[in-house]
Amino acid sequence: MTTTGRGASGTVNPSSAMVTPGFTWSPGRAFWVVAALVSALFYLFGKDWLPKWALSYPRQWNLPLKTEIGVFMNWLVEDATLGPISFQEFTRGVAWLLEWPLNAATSVLATGLMSGPGSSAVQLLPPLSWLAVIAVVVAMGHYARSRGLAALVGGCFLYLAVFGQWHSAMVTLASIVIAVPIGIVGGLAVGIAGYRWRGLERLLTPLLDLMQTIPIFAYLVPILFLFGFGPVAAMIGTIIYAMPPMVRITMLSLRSVPGELVEFGRMAGCSRRQLMWKVLVPAARPGLMIGVNQVIMLSLNMVIIASMIGAGGLGYDVLTSLRRLDIGGGVEAGIAIVVLAVALDRLSDAYARREPRSGSPTRGGLLKRHPWTVTCLLVVLGTGLAGLVIPAFQTYPAQWQITTGNGWSDLVKWINVNFYDALEAIKTALLLNVLIPVKRFLLAMPWAWVTLLLTVGAWQLAGTRLAALVLALCAFIIVNGQWPKAMVSVYLCGISVVIASLIGISAGIVSAPRPRLWQTMRVVVDTLQTLPSFVYLIPVVMLFRVGDFSAMIAIVAYSVVPAIRYTVHGIQKVDPQLIEAGVVSGCTRRQVLWKIQLPLAMPEIMLGINQTIMLALSMLVITALVGTRDLGQEVYIALTKADTGRGLVAGLSVAFIAIIADRMIAAGVARMRRRLGVDA
Repeated sequence: MTTTGRGASGTVNPSSAMVTPGFTWSPGRAFWVVAALVSALFYLFGKDWLPKWALSYPRQWNLPLKTEIGVFMNWLVEDATLGPISFQEFTRGVAWLLEWPLNAATSVLATGLMSGPGSSAVQLLPPLSWLAVIAVVVAMGHYARSRGLAALVGGCFLYLAVFGQWHSAMVTLASIVIAVPIGIVGGLAVGIAGYRWRGLERLLTPLLDLMQTIPIFAYLVPILFLFGFGPVAAMIGTIIYAMPPMVRITMLSLRSVPGELVEFGRMAGCSRRQLMWKVLVPAARPGLMIGVNQVIMLSLNMVIIASMIGAGGLGYDVLTSLRRLDIGGGVEAGIAIVVLAVALDRLSDAYARREPRSGSPTRGGLLKRHPWTVTCLLVVLGTGLAGLVIPAFQTYPAQWQITTGNGWSDLVKWINVNFYDALEAIKTALLLNVLIPVKRFLLAMPWAWVTLLLTVGAWQLAGTRLAALVLALCAFIIVNGQWPKAMVSVYLCGISVVIASLIGISAGIVSAPRPRLWQTMRVVVDTLQTLPSFVYLIPVVMLFRVGDFSAMIAIVAYSVVPAIRYTVHGIQKVDPQLIEAGVVSGCTRRQVLWKIQLPLAMPEIMLGINQTIMLALSMLVITALVGTRDLGQEVYIALTKADTGRGLVAGLSVAFIAIIADRMIAAGVARMRRRLGVDA
């Protein structure tokens, strides 16, 4: 069999996958052996040998960044001006402008047209009936793809009505239908600007990294300061959280347009604006629609956190259930968010892949040219009028509703009654033998020593540039007094990522060669990925009480998905010819897996671990609700006390841990690809 290196055709050198080089000593490996021995000595004798300042960075050396940020925010709110108006008046004016479309969408979908203030308001017109909304989404599904999609999205919305989640879901949907277009248009505009000016793109890249890694709780406080408490502030937070992927995908999609197409547009005499809107944007449409899908999904991920600053809907239902430890109500509202997410995800994906249909009638009456639009309008009008006479046409009858809340609560009670001793034994064993020793080990390490190890590791992986970045980010955490909490965060996320990776990689290895099993696994994975992070806390707390162990279980459940997906993707991506070569040379199935498939899939698996780390870090603030004492708790306390400086410094520390992990893993993956002879 002929072997070829990977070039333009994307093939791989089989010998690079099947030959394991022998172990050789090098200065780099010797350094890490010595580093392990020194770390062990620090753990055993550090408190006796080292001065106090080496183990705990002195408070008097801390930078007053938290205070300075607080002073700046007070100045911004109280004294800053924009011409004749104050900055606060400007931000409240923006909030007032955004309130109009949000109120309109809420009126159409949830509350109806109201007249009068507060509880004394009178309903002038009812909202769209549940039948009308279902008819509209069914029509959209059929138009976008097929009857199957129409049935799926119609069934999802029918589920919301049958299980008593309709009103809350419509409040959430009203916020989504306003926030998503603003996020899409804003992300598209910023992405186009970044595409046109490379300097702006270089400036945007680290800013987008921070926006995607800083916990959303950290910038809820400045949003509250500037825009007040309420649904509008929550929607602004949602837009900020959901916009970065649209910016990135816009720049990437525009740069991926073939140069020949751009050159053809220039030769045809297109101006700069025409080239953008007549050539580049239409050609990049499939990629841009992926960005639209991401904005929708991230907006739905925000609904619970947004409820903390005034948003209602399903997120508020989950949050109140968590506060009451009402597992049934929390799971039902969480599943309703999943169902809504699935419907919107499938619809947006269908519109992204939809091709223009030929043969559409351009003449004839309105019904012939726009049959679905006319039908939807008739259903809206008909159900609205019928609802005035028969309430069931307007609002799904309460006596027809189904609830599974008691079943979920009874299930947790049954587990507690029958397996309490076993669960406590597992919890105690892991706490005493894994969690507490790892936590003590990290807290016993001198801050300078850990920084040195990370810097040396970054230098070995990618040179001085990455080493300088890692050193600077570690220094920020140290000089702002966040190092002990950062080590607790690293310990909690580190153990969770190891467990999630072991589970995810094992599940991926088992599922990858079995298509039917993978199809079943995908359903579980999709559910885990769309289930709101808060929902994981409710059953975990009821089974294991509060503490680090409960936080670890919730983080593992939330972050295991990328490890499964990327492992399956990496194994399925391996060239079948290489597997055939291994079989011909006498390899068993186990040898094919360990000597060929896993080594070649390792870059993808490492990327999955990278994403697992990102999700684990994003859960830190959520797990602060169950008693963890890390950076997540610091961010959460800052939110409850409206302390902008404290929240931003802790949030930046979380972001910098994420950036260090991301950059070092990316450098390791690039090095691994080069060693395997695989182009990135």
